[in-house]
Amino acid sequence: MKKMFLSLVTAAMLLPALSLPAQATYHSEKRQDARAIRQDARSEGREDKRECYRNDDKSNAHCRQDKRENRRDGRRDARDEKW
Repeated sequence: MKKMFLSLVTAAMLLPALSLPAQATYHSEKRQDARAIRQDARSEGREDKRECYRNDDKSNAHCRQDKRENRRDGRRDARDEKW
């Protein structure tokens, strides 16, 4: 009886420790996905700004604002992905 109780207590204590690495891996993957989204938004923002300059569509200030908006959207999407 005592051995059975001891083994149950030991198992109950070890069970959360076994699931901890899986949870850390899940969070790590989410952080990496969010980082990739932010980096993609940066490169898209740069490319949009270059296109804006090349096409001479808008003033410099408007091109910069478009780039900022693109990055802001990327950060928001990354937050949504992460949390």
